[in-house]
Amino acid sequence: MNHITLTFISLSFLVLLVILVYVVRVVISLHRKKVEEQTKDDSEVGFVVDTFHDLVTKLKEKERELESLRKRAEDRASEIEIYNEDILQSVPSGVVSFDQELSVTKMNAAAEKILGLRQTEVVGKGHDNVFGSPIKELLAQRQIVERSEAGYVTASGNRVWLGLNMSPLRDSSGTVIGQILVFTDLTELKAFQSQTELRERLLNLGEMSAGIAHELRNPMAVISGYTRILLKKVDVPLMPPVEAIAREVTVMDRIITDFLAFAKPTELVLSSFELTALIRDCISAARDLHGGVEIIEKLDLSVTVTADEVLLRQAITNILQNAIEAQGEGGRVTVAVSRPGDLVISVSDTGHGIPDSVRDKIFLPFFTTKERGTGLGLSIVHKVVVSHGGSITADSGEYGTTFTISLPAGLIS
Repeated sequence: MNHITLTFISLSFLVLLVILVYVVRVVISLHRKKVEEQTKDDSEVGFVVDTFHDLVTKLKEKERELESLRKRAEDRASEIEIYNEDILQSVPSGVVSFDQELSVTKMNAAAEKILGLRQTEVVGKGHDNVFGSPIKELLAQRQIVERSEAGYVTASGNRVWLGLNMSPLRDSSGTVIGQILVFTDLTELKAFQSQTELRERLLNLGEMSAGIAHELRNPMAVISGYTRILLKKVDVPLMPPVEAIAREVTVMDRIITDFLAFAKPTELVLSSFELTALIRDCISAARDLHGGVEIIEKLDLSVTVTADEVLLRQAITNILQNAIEAQGEGGRVTVAVSRPGDLVISVSDTGHGIPDSVRDKIFLPFFTTKERGTGLGLSIVHKVVVSHGGSITADSGEYGTTFTISLPAGLIS
């Protein structure tokens, strides 16, 4: 019994041991499989994570490259814009741009100088509030204008002569986005042309008229002689008419003398003298004759020139006389000397201005608006200045006129 029991127990223990071994193996196998699966899952997740990190890194690199390209493009665009602005501000011609409503969008430095305006004050304003005639009308027509010339009065009241070009303003695609006005100050060129034309006209007129003046002087001498005889023999009632004839003959003889002096070719007698001192002498003589007119001196510049002292004295005296006669009692005449390059003498008065209709004629012989004037004073001034290689201009408004004599710097000793 005991042996059987022991055998049974041994068999049972053996079976249990086998079962336990089997279970342990199954458990170990399952654990191993689970570990393998977990390792596999961990490997897949790691791959995904690594791939994601690689993509993020590459994206950041691309983002840095794009940012660098963007910055370079902005810098390039800024450089081009600055370069274009430098070109615009450096050109000597005036440039003004407008939008579709003809409001000012940009104005360069040359335009500011020529027109007497400031860009900060006009940007955004309509063309009709900034410009006067004829530019205002040309802009309103929106037509292409090429090589047109027009007189214009600036914001400061200066009269200038402009060469105009106007065309539509287009963007890079060719779409019209406004208008652009380009202009050049032709004032000095026009003045030079006028001086040249006037010089030629005066030369031809002088040559033609010199002979006529000589022929007139002969009969005038005869009339003057007979008038003096009549003054000695006529009765008292006839005396006033004869005296009137004698006075008019004297006036005509003076006119002929002046005209012959004007028609005669100028031969300069050069000498060195202090110009400011000469001008002061002319002013002093003018004060003695016209005490009711104030003469202001701006003669700080001391300069010695080599020129014809007699002729320059005559020219400056004539200009002063003209300025004084242009105004009544209580007027003011300003005389100034400067040297911006050439030697400039300016004589300004506060009298009535010179009308536009006669401004181009004031240097012509015998043209005068005075009752008893001969019309040769300014003609002689012009001849003297031109004979020294200079030029003379007149700038006049509603009140006041300024005569400007420019003498070449080569005259300065």
